[in-house]
Amino acid sequence: MDYRMGNLASVSKAIEKAGASPVVSDQTEELSTADLLLLPGVGNFSAGMDHLEELELKDFVVDWAGSGRPLLGVCVGMQLFFEESDEGPAKGLGILPGRVEKFDDALKVPHMGWNTLQKRGAGSVFDEFDDRYFYFVHSYYCVPEDERIVAAGTEYGVCFASAVRRGSVYGVQFHPEKSSDDGVALYRRLIEEIG
Repeated sequence: MDYRMGNLASVSKAIEKAGASPVVSDQTEELSTADLLLLPGVGNFSAGMDHLEELELKDFVVDWAGSGRPLLGVCVGMQLFFEESDEGPAKGLGILPGRVEKFDDALKVPHMGWNTLQKRGAGSVFDEFDDRYFYFVHSYYCVPEDERIVAAGTEYGVCFASAVRRGSVYGVQFHPEKSSDDGVALYRRLIEEIG
């Protein structure tokens, strides 16, 4: 989904390497034919919500998630799934219960660079990526109300939710498209799982 907040070229290229045919659009008629809706994200939570509203895409994303069709949020795209953020006054999509909080000022922010995933629970597509390195760039992290949706955690001052899953809604705080072979492999596994 092109809502003016994502690094669309690098995400599209990674999706192609994973074996799928991405379509980049901000038109609901075109997006509604997709097998998986991907909400990328680079930037500010409130700006992201403003863009979704201006482009009349907010309700489309919420309805998509409610229908049980596969939805993936990347970085700020994942954060937008939650109800609110310390990053600004805008309310999030509310697809997942919880909020987005700022890292402690004692830490170097943004959290930028390579860090590992630690799987939580069992039976998630993220399990096979336990202890693998992915690329992060973020100053805020998601705090789900329901810990059962946390599929993987990552340590940076706190153990934060680096991957979430509830039903057909998936979210990753890291950037698979910047995470070399493991990032492409994760996209491939997600595509296989929803296929």
